[in-house]
Amino acid sequence: MNQVNRRNFLRLAGAGAAAAAAAPVARAMGQEAANRPEQQSKPDTNIADAAKTPRGPDAMPGLFPGRVALVRNSASIKDNAIVEQQVYDMIARSMLELTGEKKLKKAWRRFVGPQDRIGLKVNPVAGKSLSTSHEVVRAVIAQLEESGIKRSQLTIWDRREFELHDVGFTEENYPGIRIVGTEQMDKEGLYYGKDGKLYGEHMIDRDWYYWADVEGEYDEYTMPYMVNGGKYSYFSKIVTREIDKIINIPILKNAGMTVTLALKNLAFGSVSNTGRLHARLWNETCAQVCAFAPLRDKVVLNIVDGIKGCFNGGPGANPQFFCNYYTILAGSDPVAVDRIGYDIVLAKRIAEGLQKEGTTAALEFMRQAEQLSLGVADRERIDLREVTIG
Repeated sequence: MNQVNRRNFLRLAGAGAAAAAAAPVARAMGQEAANRPEQQSKPDTNIADAAKTPRGPDAMPGLFPGRVALVRNSASIKDNAIVEQQVYDMIARSMLELTGEKKLKKAWRRFVGPQDRIGLKVNPVAGKSLSTSHEVVRAVIAQLEESGIKRSQLTIWDRREFELHDVGFTEENYPGIRIVGTEQMDKEGLYYGKDGKLYGEHMIDRDWYYWADVEGEYDEYTMPYMVNGGKYSYFSKIVTREIDKIINIPILKNAGMTVTLALKNLAFGSVSNTGRLHARLWNETCAQVCAFAPLRDKVVLNIVDGIKGCFNGGPGANPQFFCNYYTILAGSDPVAVDRIGYDIVLAKRIAEGLQKEGTTAALEFMRQAEQLSLGVADRERIDLREVTIG
């Protein structure tokens, strides 16, 4: 067997399979996409299976359907650095605005308790310059601890464990908190164990899957980033077995003319074999994967890191399009959170002359998610609680 290691992978794959898999997003969401024949003919999926599992008590859209708290603070960045205390205050205020509680501990305890195994879903895929910030994650952890949650209850996770490590989500930086990803490599940089299998194969749950009539075919350098090929995308054991509740912490950025926020961070971050899904099923995947019980019934809160982000060139890191949004969004409803986040990014794109107005195609995955009863996509029905501090 040819042991693929990360050094060879990056050397031979250039920007890497992660970037290669994400590249079709911008193309798929462009204005011309809706007119392409492959966009009109959609492959079948197993979305009907999602409804076969009864909805749990915490099922999306959660405690506050259609409600989003938005907190802005121009003091959250100083000399191009994120000010952690300001971020802490913003998240605290967003939690109080969202829940209507007067005490921060009570606000957090609406969502999590001392018996819960809690997963913090971050987004490190674009690297250090465009990752969920440590300031936001540390503020969330601090408030959870102040609310009676132990560090041993917490897991910081994403698809690729090595990307988490690359951007600083390590056990050294977060003592007492588990750091884990579905796709893994060992200390020697190898993706395959002594049994000849990818380490990631041991992390997927073949009892839970998203089937789509699109074949995933990958070479040996891309497979470690996909885990398996074929027509099945398996859910990670992290979400099916290892955590009880999820706090989703995406970063505010664009994907072509739409956004990659709460739903995208969850859907593409929780299943294998995603490269096949971008070109023809991007909208469907964002909505439908979140309709399956491991995500639908466990995601209790979405906190968008909108302190820094991007308005073009996303979801990858293109520094010429980075910007400061000075914003935190919070909501139990991931669809409503995405809708408000879209408005923020769209306004910036219009101000920069990239667009004159929004497009219906950019809202498609939100509309599909609303049809699956995951939240509210209709802007007129969203209760936006907007506050400026600092």
